[in-house]
Amino acid sequence: MIHPTKLMRGALLALAILGAAPLAGPSIPLLGAVTAQAQEQLVGSVLFEGNRRFSDSQLLAMVDVSASGIFTQQRLAADIESIRQAYDRDGFLSVSVTARTEPTNDGRVRVIFTVNEGNRAGIAAINFTGNNSFGANSLKSTMLTKETGILSWLFKDDSYDERKLAVDRERIRLYYANRGYPDAQVTSVGEYDATKNAYFINFTINEGQKYEFANVGIETSISGLDTNALKGTVQTGQGGNYSASDLQQSIEDMAYEAAVQGYSFADVRARLDRDVANGTFNVTYLVDEGARVYVERINITGNTKTRDFVIRRELEFAEGDPFNRALVVRGRENIDKLGFFSAVEVTTGPGSAPDKVVVNIAVTETSTGEYGATAGYSTVDGILGEVSLSERNFLGRGQYLRAAIGASQSGRTFDFSFTEPRFMGLKVSAGVDVYHRISDESAATFYGSESTGGQLRVGVPITADVSGTVFAGLERKVIVDKNPDNSLLVANGQEFYKAFVGYTLTYNTLDDAKHPTEGMLATFTQQYIGWNHSLVRSEAKARYFMPIVEDSGIVASLRGQAGVINDLSGNGVHSVESYVAGSQLIRGFEGRGLGPRIQNGEYLGAIAYAGVSAEVQFPIPGIPESYGLSGAVWADAAWIDGVNVPRLDGNTVDPNSVDVPWRTSIGASLIWESPFGPLRGDFAHVINKSTSDRTQVFQLTMSSLF
Repeated sequence: MIHPTKLMRGALLALAILGAAPLAGPSIPLLGAVTAQAQEQLVGSVLFEGNRRFSDSQLLAMVDVSASGIFTQQRLAADIESIRQAYDRDGFLSVSVTARTEPTNDGRVRVIFTVNEGNRAGIAAINFTGNNSFGANSLKSTMLTKETGILSWLFKDDSYDERKLAVDRERIRLYYANRGYPDAQVTSVGEYDATKNAYFINFTINEGQKYEFANVGIETSISGLDTNALKGTVQTGQGGNYSASDLQQSIEDMAYEAAVQGYSFADVRARLDRDVANGTFNVTYLVDEGARVYVERINITGNTKTRDFVIRRELEFAEGDPFNRALVVRGRENIDKLGFFSAVEVTTGPGSAPDKVVVNIAVTETSTGEYGATAGYSTVDGILGEVSLSERNFLGRGQYLRAAIGASQSGRTFDFSFTEPRFMGLKVSAGVDVYHRISDESAATFYGSESTGGQLRVGVPITADVSGTVFAGLERKVIVDKNPDNSLLVANGQEFYKAFVGYTLTYNTLDDAKHPTEGMLATFTQQYIGWNHSLVRSEAKARYFMPIVEDSGIVASLRGQAGVINDLSGNGVHSVESYVAGSQLIRGFEGRGLGPRIQNGEYLGAIAYAGVSAEVQFPIPGIPESYGLSGAVWADAAWIDGVNVPRLDGNTVDPNSVDVPWRTSIGASLIWESPFGPLRGDFAHVINKSTSDRTQVFQLTMSSLF
């Protein structure tokens, strides 16, 4: 569809370029401001007025008129149209661009472009026809183009762009192809509504027949290849929906496994036999010996900041090694995961001999330094803010550096972290963390503290899903009790020193780190705490995700956590090292709101706890996905140890704080993927609690997996 204003602009441009004049009457200067006397003059400068969407430097790159060029009306007309088209592509359909000239003292002319941007056209609605198997919200979530919403001014993802729509059509087609519909066809039409200054985009989908995988087999001509090990790489299980991505991933993983077994030249192909009557595909993976080709050279371009070795160490091959396409694909994925580049392109070319190949890696670097100030509010810490500076590619060596200062109504924090992801060139990360944390005295805490400490850590990948971290550190904590009669467990100025050493094991099979829909994340941490203490602290956390209805956005999760502190000295566990139970264990309770207390109400904490939570998260009907809003319903239960409480120093436990072993609550939540991070508001109803527990109906926190 050709917009009428675009048709008029094209006619004006044609008249200007051809030098056409009206059929009768005097000659009219172009755009009413540029005279014929200026046609032979030199351009002294180019200026812009009224432009907000594009900067002066961006507009200057769009025009041919330059400070050292010769001014002509034809060139000026083309430049005006170039600016208009740039605004058109960005959704500013009512933009108008005019130009005028002013003489300069040196006999040249100054060209001034005046832009009246108008209002940007948005996307009023995205509609689908023929999508019988998947809902509109599921298809919209795959698209780059978004409907106009309250945050469109920030993300600017609601502009009409045919190039972007072409990508969206392919994304929708792949969405179908990965969910059982290999023959799906997608077309789209955009209609502009001038009264709303917005587009209506209509997609028509021909889904085709749905297919499943039937018999899956592996055939190989390579003697000695362990096909049983290859079976573990197959993701196209019998009875599962046809998936183009699962087919490709199986081929790549199978070729990689063959290379691990020592068969670097193995070539994997998938033979598909379609059974239209039964709606199935029989799949046979053919593993044969490929051509013996070697990597002659690896060329890396585009990395002006990042050192070559940072990119090369992500490859599992080097010059002179056998060429294996699966290793090349995996290397590209590893480079992309670094997060240092906006684009990574890997191509191959012929080498100096028929059995040699050149691997070309072209990267486009992106900003890796981040700094800023954030502010927020939570019902736990009140008003809070942080100023931070981080660099993910420090000095181009792939190192991570972060410094942050935070403040809230409950205290201040000062943190510094440094991580070397490849310590001594190995697949081992090493880092250091240093901190100083101030916790203010309050009616709930009875006393404050100042803690200064740090730790060294080393991380090692164990398997594809399991990693381990070993850490050791020191900490000094000074008690701040401005009211001497306030706390009965500590004294003002009392110092606690500890040295700790421990490890963490992490198991991660999540399909998405930020928005998981299936898989599990589990951690187990154990550490020994010495010096003024002699304790062993053990803690386990796990959360399992699964979709309730495929591709509906409705995801269920089950979370469990438990911890115990073992005293090895016989002196008891001091309250400064006990577990502090709060809303992260069970919602509906304040921080330090549940668990053992002494008679004056001072919080003891616990030396053992356990909790379980079930939750269902879902998109909110009628609210566009681009708003980043979702809802959840949940139920929590927690057990707090009320018998083997921390050391009391002669004080007695308030029986009202341990009169029930279990606490339970239910509730609903509103979750917002805000520009400042995932915010979560929980509305809770407490079912079971101890008499002296402190509850809350609503809490606002930053959302996390645990």
